[in-house]
Amino acid sequence: MTTTVTPTTTYIGQAVSRVDGQAKVTGQATYAAEFDPGPRMTYGVVVGSTIANGRITSIDTAAAESAPGVVAVMTHANAPRLPYHPCRSFIDAQDGEPIHVLQDDRVLHHGQAIALVVAETFEEATYAATLVHASYAEEPAATSFEVAALRAVPPGPGNQQAGMPGDTQRGDPDIALRTAEVKVDATYEIAREDHNPIELFATTAAWDAGTLTLWIKTQWVSHTRAYIAATFGIRPEDVEVISPFVGGAFGSALSVWPHTVIAAMGARHVDRPVKVVLTRRQGFPLTGYRPYTAQRVALGADRSGNLVSIHHEGTAVTSAYERFAENLLGATRFLYRCPNVATRYRLAEMNVGTPTSMRAPGEISGLFALESALDELAEALDIDPVELRLRNDADRDLHRDLPFSSRNLRECLIAAAERFGWQGRDPRVGSMRDEQGRLIGYGCSSATYPVYNFPASARAVLHPDGSADVSSATSDMGPGTYTSMTQVAAETLGLPIEQVRFELGDASLPQAPPHGGSATMGGVGSAVYEACTKARRQALERAGETNGDVNLAQVMRRLGQSVEATADYRPSDESNQYSMHSYGAVFAEVRVDPDLGLVRVPRVVSAFGGGRIVNPKLAHSQAIGGIVMGIGMALLEHTAVDPRDGHVVNGSLADYLVPVNADIGELDPFFVQDDDPHVNPLGVKGIAEIAAIGVAPAITNAVYHATGVRVRTLPVTPEMLLSSRQG
Repeated sequence: MTTTVTPTTTYIGQAVSRVDGQAKVTGQATYAAEFDPGPRMTYGVVVGSTIANGRITSIDTAAAESAPGVVAVMTHANAPRLPYHPCRSFIDAQDGEPIHVLQDDRVLHHGQAIALVVAETFEEATYAATLVHASYAEEPAATSFEVAALRAVPPGPGNQQAGMPGDTQRGDPDIALRTAEVKVDATYEIAREDHNPIELFATTAAWDAGTLTLWIKTQWVSHTRAYIAATFGIRPEDVEVISPFVGGAFGSALSVWPHTVIAAMGARHVDRPVKVVLTRRQGFPLTGYRPYTAQRVALGADRSGNLVSIHHEGTAVTSAYERFAENLLGATRFLYRCPNVATRYRLAEMNVGTPTSMRAPGEISGLFALESALDELAEALDIDPVELRLRNDADRDLHRDLPFSSRNLRECLIAAAERFGWQGRDPRVGSMRDEQGRLIGYGCSSATYPVYNFPASARAVLHPDGSADVSSATSDMGPGTYTSMTQVAAETLGLPIEQVRFELGDASLPQAPPHGGSATMGGVGSAVYEACTKARRQALERAGETNGDVNLAQVMRRLGQSVEATADYRPSDESNQYSMHSYGAVFAEVRVDPDLGLVRVPRVVSAFGGGRIVNPKLAHSQAIGGIVMGIGMALLEHTAVDPRDGHVVNGSLADYLVPVNADIGELDPFFVQDDDPHVNPLGVKGIAEIAAIGVAPAITNAVYHATGVRVRTLPVTPEMLLSSRQG
């Protein structure tokens, strides 16, 4: 059994304000594009391809090279050849090979980087980039999902080994579905979504006597160092990666993207620092996205509402050169009690950039289909949707044949339903209206997300003045890592929180896992706890102190010398003994204008079981952010790709719609008790992903309750509702 922390002070569990808040609001926090390595810095602008598939026959760079301020123009014709030694993380596509930037004339998607213009100023580089003209031998491109889906392929051996199989089955779902008393069978589609964080992607690269320094936006500084070292064929210790602040990422900064490699190549080419900042439009083809998915869900049940069969099939977009897979069908295999379950996962290869993780990757998409189908089943059975979910609550993971480390889906559903006022719902479709004549709908959904346990390391240094420096090479893209780690360190050391400083975002610090998957607090937090426990113990031993409750600051002043301890957290084997997940329940109210088809969401109530909550203030903020993203997924976000050449049509925040304040009503997330002694020493599970899951199906289920129109394609648009009514 994992040993859970027994707090000696009161910092863990308290709503501590962000320790980095002042630096951010006063402009002292330094983001990737703001680093200045000195007066010799130059600016690089990436030039992208204008076709989706083919070869470059020539690139005319003469006009760009003679433009004012231009230092160099780098293409595949003059770029240095890089070894690109293998360095694939578990975050990346597990099958295929990433594009080797500027290494040959091959073009595999629209917007692929084909040149870098380096100039004295950003404006000069931007202008000169418009003067670069490429000619192509264009080839037929796979830009239609419908066509690509006809020849969709399994995830591949690497992805299957990573836990994303092509096919699974237990029982005999075909016979069970065929003989089921009540059944539903429907298809669901989710548009491609792009991350669009506030901070643009940027990398500043500088070489000094064979050592490369990268000031970068990344969620994983340790892997960035390893990947760049492998790409350039140099030692990891000769790559310094610095990323103290990340202005949002949602998964888009987990991988190393072409602009980082190009910035490093350009800096070595011109022997000067080079800063590359991607435009908003360039981010769409070059930094990944949530893939378009088409899913079929068939459910069978007896008259009492007990599930007897589940079929869940999903096909998702991937690139023509890599097979990116995510956990699209994982939740279906265990979330509800059902003896007969079959899943089938396929990838449609297209001439687009490779997708990547986007908040709650896989689960958020798969559960949209499953939870929508479950609502359709509830209607067919004439059973309340909440009651149907409760009747099929599972007490064991039937897919892995393991007990749950903890499970509180039932508690989440009951608590959220009561807080939302579900009992006031008139179950008749279209029966509820407000004083303005708008149709009112109530909808619900379950949510779940795995607990990921990754190894991590941390260092704690105690100083003679009673202060402490604690560090780990993790990131902070906004959830409050600086603050929560400071809380864990202060509580474990028994020091005032003002006396503890946490450092992150530097590859030279003790290694940390990716800052994603709701895993940072569990892994890095546990390493911080271990390092601080070790440092405190060593300090007391050196001082000859036998009283474990002694004031550490006083001991350090008496000791008069620093104490340093490094600890490595390694997850126990309990992940093989228990099925570990967080759970949630989402309830949404919608109001629909019957004449215009406009959908508004005045309120969302969500209950979460996310293990121990280190900082309820930060967790509440995380939950609000996740719900907002879920609203965007349901009603607004849709990356439109032109099937003629694969280019993104709406590649700007003027055209790619995201929720703004006027779109958001009352959001009421709260946490249910979730004591899990098995997940990690802190007992935490994470909130970031689970908060976004279930929002979209809760909204579409509410839209059906309001209008009688079952929308199975995201995002919901007024045209869908009006055309369905007219039909």
